[in-house]
Amino acid sequence: MKIFSTNTCYVPKDLSQIMQSKDEVAAERAGMTEKQVHKIWSSIESLYKTGNHPLISVCLRRKGEIVLNRSLGYTRGNTAQGLANDAVIANPDTPICLFSASKMITAMLIHMLDETGEINLLDPISYYIPEYAQNGKRRATIFHLLSHRGGIPRVEAEVTPELLFDKEQILQHLYASKPISSAGANLAYHAVTAGYILGELIERVTGQDLRHFLHEHIEKPMDMQFFNYGLKTEFRDQVALNTATGIHPKLGTDLYLDHVLGGGLELAVNVTNDHRFMDTICPAGNIYTSAEQANRFFEMLLNGGTYKGKQIMSPQTVFRATLPTSTTTIDRTLLAPMRYALGPMLGSNPVGIFGPHTGQAFGHLGFSNILCWADPERDISVSILNTGKSVVGTHLAALANVLLQISSQCPKVSKEQRRGLFGTDATETDIV
Repeated sequence: MKIFSTNTCYVPKDLSQIMQSKDEVAAERAGMTEKQVHKIWSSIESLYKTGNHPLISVCLRRKGEIVLNRSLGYTRGNTAQGLANDAVIANPDTPICLFSASKMITAMLIHMLDETGEINLLDPISYYIPEYAQNGKRRATIFHLLSHRGGIPRVEAEVTPELLFDKEQILQHLYASKPISSAGANLAYHAVTAGYILGELIERVTGQDLRHFLHEHIEKPMDMQFFNYGLKTEFRDQVALNTATGIHPKLGTDLYLDHVLGGGLELAVNVTNDHRFMDTICPAGNIYTSAEQANRFFEMLLNGGTYKGKQIMSPQTVFRATLPTSTTTIDRTLLAPMRYALGPMLGSNPVGIFGPHTGQAFGHLGFSNILCWADPERDISVSILNTGKSVVGTHLAALANVLLQISSQCPKVSKEQRRGLFGTDATETDIV
């Protein structure tokens, strides 16, 4: 990475050369105009032109109809060092790592076990994992971990690729760890830690491998080609590789990422491009999928847990999972105002992580500018995936404009038109 540079990638003058689309319908079928869709897409093109992302893949559904399903850029071969001769152009089916947006899927698997009565969210974690009771964690509940109030926001050990590839070693660290605050006391984003504990809980309760459990309950019934922890070997020649971009991380970014993740930018990028990461299960960060399939999952939640007539989970489960657990509060890990439900991150009014006037929206961010969410007020589900891991860079204003355009160009619908339980007063979650 160049030190005195914005560390941006090659951007061709004609973006149509590197854009592909699939299965889009006319805007009118989704209650929009072509002009509205064009404004959203133009903002995404402007984001790409900043050079911070070798690949941006986007899917937007409104009223259940796909109005955007496009990829823009390269799966590999385009970095801050320039464009390689063997660079490969992506397509909408290209597998991309969701990073922390994976947490949302893991959380919903937990809620599905609560739905069937196999667990209770108010039970202590130690009820299911006795080893977790060490050093003052005996009373920490599943609820605490889902709401990022478990008191173990980071792994208290040197984070290396080898550690991240060794689930059992991380679990032993977490069992023995002493919380930095009592469970429930402080809001502090659990970037990696909670995922491993929740994943282990699922495996102990069900007796199934976590990857198999996700396949049987989400991936298979929703006809996903790949939507799972890691990536099967037959898809690895198609996977989009991540790259470090943006202002040089030594000028503050690495310090921030070390606070959040326990490691710097290069570590995060190198780990996710390693085939060993695709072999392992990281419940907080290594689901690989396409933008459309990620969007399909959020569309299912928006539709009250139903996809193409299949009841994946109950409407009540979606309702409980998306209830806010607090008002907007400064997160002691992210050092930013955040609002959480039991797994999902929530939007806010007048502005939140999913754009302006998104108090009803629920979803999750992924390192570093991945956004996946659903918004009942607009009847939309959105996934924006990318491979340029730029935390501080020239893209920030353009990214804010993308969120603004989605918020402003997708018309709101009446409560009577909203789907599932989201049309009732009981789901008003627009706390600021």
